[in-house]
Amino acid sequence: MRKQVKGRKFGRKRDQRRALMKHLSVALVEHGKIETTEARAKELRPFIERWVTKSRGASSLGTYRLVISALGEPTAQKLRDDIAPRYKERNGGYTRIVKRLPRKGDAAKRAIIEFV
Repeated sequence: MRKQVKGRKFGRKRDQRRALMKHLSVALVEHGKIETTEARAKELRPFIERWVTKSRGASSLGTYRLVISALGEPTAQKLRDDIAPRYKERNGGYTRIVKRLPRKGDAAKRAIIEFV
């Protein structure tokens, strides 16, 4: 029994899960929307929204460096300059998850995650 353990493991170790979230969030910032499995999209949502919120207030160098350390410099710069200003007046909920038909090969639930 799972006993309310927070977060999904995806059959990976901690560093691999962190790398997965980093690469998914970099792709989301770069392309604006990505198609992935539903479970990955649901895990990605709080991860990327946390960094969007931090980059909204990234006028200070310290918060900007935090975002750089998590996502890399080109992604952090695009997040700060292009994406965060769109959500200045919004108090969260920057992403939307749209469910798709299951994948044919293994019937995995798919979803599109995109910025609102």
